Amino acid sequence: MDITLKERFDSIIFDLDGTLWDSTEGVAAAWQSAKEEYGHVKNDITAASIGGIAGMAYDAIYEFLFPELNDEQRAEFKAKCAKKELEVLNSRGGILYPGLVDALSALSEKYKLFIVSNCQSGYIEAFLNYYKLHDYFAGHQCYGTKSRPKADNIRDIVDDHQLKAPVYVGDTQGDYDSSKKAGVPFIFVSYGFGKVQDGQIATVDSLKQLAEVL
Repeated sequence: MDITLKERFDSIIFDLDGTLWDSTEGVAAAWQSAKEEYGHVKNDITAASIGGIAGMAYDAIYEFLFPELNDEQRAEFKAKCAKKELEVLNSRGGILYPGLVDALSALSEKYKLFIVSNCQSGYIEAFLNYYKLHDYFAGHQCYGTKSRPKADNIRDIVDDHQLKAPVYVGDTQGDYDSSKKAGVPFIFVSYGFGKVQDGQIATVDSLKQLAEVL
């Protein structure tokens, strides 16, 4: 592994799903509950189906998973899912990846830490609130705030916090593509939901290894 990574960055911007935690079980339960109250959705919603759309923009997820709905129905169902999703995650959290708190504790001593995710508003807050992780992060941004692509949200974090040498950490090809568009180097975590073949400056197999590399 390239040990010069230890000297290259002043900040780390994290993806959330597939990078810091796995919330697929809770999200699937919430959306399935919404589906059972709503008569227009055909297929059941499972953790596997939620994992399969990791990294997609929040609005695009509903177009992809529920093509049978028209625009009005999709908006109504999305609102039901979003409400139940936050209720579930605020009440039971998700699954933190091994070594998360130790890694955040070590990395926050050397870097400013941020989160940028394609989630709805309130989702990152549910993660931070449930596990009491606010103190580790200097800021966050999501798709739900301005309905903008992840690359734009990464740029906003860089600009708003005047970051000089950030790195983005994520688990999907979409994460890599967004970081590249934002002009930010990318570290791939191989334990998440996706695959990245090339372009990353490093690949790590665990959060412990990430903290060691950086």
